[in-house]
Amino acid sequence: MKQFAVIGIGSYGWYLACHLYEKGHEVLAIDMDAARIQKIKSRVSRAVVADTTDPESISGLSLAKMDRVVVCIGSILSNSILTVLNLQEQGVTTIMAKSISEPHARILHKIGVDEVFFPERDRAISMAERLHTPDMLDYLPFIEGYGIVQMAVPSSFIGKQLKELNLINRFGVQIMAIKEFVPEKMHMIPTADFILKESDMMILLGPDKNIDKIR
Repeated sequence: MKQFAVIGIGSYGWYLACHLYEKGHEVLAIDMDAARIQKIKSRVSRAVVADTTDPESISGLSLAKMDRVVVCIGSILSNSILTVLNLQEQGVTTIMAKSISEPHARILHKIGVDEVFFPERDRAISMAERLHTPDMLDYLPFIEGYGIVQMAVPSSFIGKQLKELNLINRFGVQIMAIKEFVPEKMHMIPTADFILKESDMMILLGPDKNIDKIR
């Protein structure tokens, strides 16, 4: 069990905090809106009304002891930046922060945020990739220019061994896992002798431009 603090209980922060708590972790939810805190208090370990742009408001919350503090404030840039600076002054070193734009992200990286995420951008990219490639069931941006995709087996791959397909050398794409539905089983890092079936699902990692060539 880990300890997390989620700051900013908008829609993203709400689902993040609730899901972490459902997974068995201790979760502290923080927001300056008392109504939001009232709604979420039964869904997390602890919920606190606090203005995180004011260092005094968070001084007694022991945030430096958390495994990770996630800042989900995005709508007001200055509040996001001030919150991160206040966390750092409290001794918090493991900070993730939501960004709403590239300039916002650059500032967050500049002031020392460990990981910056773009939920709206990532969801939009995922949807665009799925619409572009009908066989693709899900897409997750990995790093710039790379993605992790869940894809149905193309008809040209059915009945072939992975070593025959030679995807690494042909496309620079790695099969991370294969989900079998008949029988139901997950193969992590499958061997070269694995034979693909129509009912299988591939999970691939590689450059976006190369994944696009796999049909």
